[in-house]
Amino acid sequence: MANSKYEYVKSFEVEDEVMFPNLIIIRIDGRDFSRFSQVHKFEKPNDETSLNLMNSCASSVLVEYPDIVFAYGYSDEYSFVFKKASRFYQRRASKILSLVASFFAAVYVTKWKEFFPHTKLEYAPSFASKVVSCASVEVLQAYLAWRQHDCHISNQYDTCLWMLVKSGKTLSETQEILKDTQKQQRNELLFQQFGINYKMLPVLFRQGSCLFKTKLEETVKHDENGKPVKRLRRRETLVHSENVAGRSFWNEHSSLHKDLGHFAKDIGKIEPDYVKSFQFESRLLPLTWVVVRIDGCHFHRFSEVHEFEKPNDEQALKLMNSCAVAVLEEFQDIAFAYGVSDEFSFVLKNKSELYKRQSSKIISAVVSFFTSTYMMRWGDFFPHKKLKYPPSFDGRAVCYPTSDILLDYLAWRQVDCHINNQYNTCFWMLVKSGKSKIQAQDYLKGTQTREKNELLSQQFGIEYNSLPVIFRMGSSVFRLKTQEGVTEENGEVSGKQVEAEVGVDYSNIIDQCFWQQHPHILSFS
Repeated sequence: MANSKYEYVKSFEVEDEVMFPNLIIIRIDGRDFSRFSQVHKFEKPNDETSLNLMNSCASSVLVEYPDIVFAYGYSDEYSFVFKKASRFYQRRASKILSLVASFFAAVYVTKWKEFFPHTKLEYAPSFASKVVSCASVEVLQAYLAWRQHDCHISNQYDTCLWMLVKSGKTLSETQEILKDTQKQQRNELLFQQFGINYKMLPVLFRQGSCLFKTKLEETVKHDENGKPVKRLRRRETLVHSENVAGRSFWNEHSSLHKDLGHFAKDIGKIEPDYVKSFQFESRLLPLTWVVVRIDGCHFHRFSEVHEFEKPNDEQALKLMNSCAVAVLEEFQDIAFAYGVSDEFSFVLKNKSELYKRQSSKIISAVVSFFTSTYMMRWGDFFPHKKLKYPPSFDGRAVCYPTSDILLDYLAWRQVDCHINNQYNTCFWMLVKSGKSKIQAQDYLKGTQTREKNELLSQQFGIEYNSLPVIFRMGSSVFRLKTQEGVTEENGEVSGKQVEAEVGVDYSNIIDQCFWQQHPHILSFS
């Protein structure tokens, strides 16, 4: 990371490590999936294909992250449980929750055509995620019992609701009929009016789905005599169980109690205090500027696999910018974004009440929407290049108390852009000239800005300041202001400032001139 006078802004970052011996659960929920299911015409009350898509995505998550050893899901939600000894990304909550939401969203887009070959994905799906911390395996057991109970109650209610709607009732009439009804009454309604025995409905709908890893014997090669050589491999197993929190289900799978612990007894009533802790949300400080910063995960490898141009791939940067524009169009509370390479910083207005300032929801919604948009727009920017595997991004949210400190943060990112880009330009020019990467690193060790500029000019005929501004300055994304003619009562036409489309600019945002020219961005007077 570049050194500069602005680096003090890092002190505003807050540690959010989930401490041992707490078990980590990442719960993701589809963001506004009631609308998503409506737009894509999912079958009501349950769309089996969409549930199978969710299960397939969850399975991919278990493959991608070996520390996740169990998952439970239904409808548009999934809970992922990490093994008790996990040190995944050193247990930082925001990093873990954003990565899982990001990867899940990317895989959802990737697999869409496999499950819905005749239905176009109309817009980018996104997910909200959060960390649930369980102090013991008994608390984990209560959590799983709570989620499966919710699955049953929600599915039973939705089955009644949609059967009544399909029979001719309006939505409001149906809601009134079902108001305050109990489990037995809903079962009777289904059986008496529609001939449906609730217990005979598919287990996928009633019980939800469990995923965990089991050891299976697989042939890995054949010896010189042609005999198969077999090894035990851990593979994802999908099952449905009437009671995922039951001792008999849990303890019959040795991998679960080895990685997470034994369930000593069956659970009865779920403690209300446990549920309250599961629902707890950490909120960001009010009236502060919130920056959601996202970074590509392992993008060095991603750029190599996809053969990005070095030191800068203009199409890759423009794809990032396009995704940032989409984020500002989707989230009106985001006033400004600044991006360079595989990172973007999104600035929420200081008076924003987005998601009631719940940190995890804000981070995961932005990161997962950015990721799925990246997936969907890849072909627009790389029409002749296949996306070989889904990318993912991690995110964090940091509060800055004043606009001056916020501007110092943005200045820090642009200084970093300049230093890194200048170094990378020198590095890759040296590599392309025949030096090894180690030789190029040694050559540049300890060099200053002036020396790097001279190297580029004298050895390669490159004037650094003449390189494209998108490389040197990074990208600023914000809503433009346009002048609109308004006819007043006296017949005179006056100009009125109105917000227009979101645009991309490559300016010096360290200089106050930029902010003076665009006072509306951060609502400066």
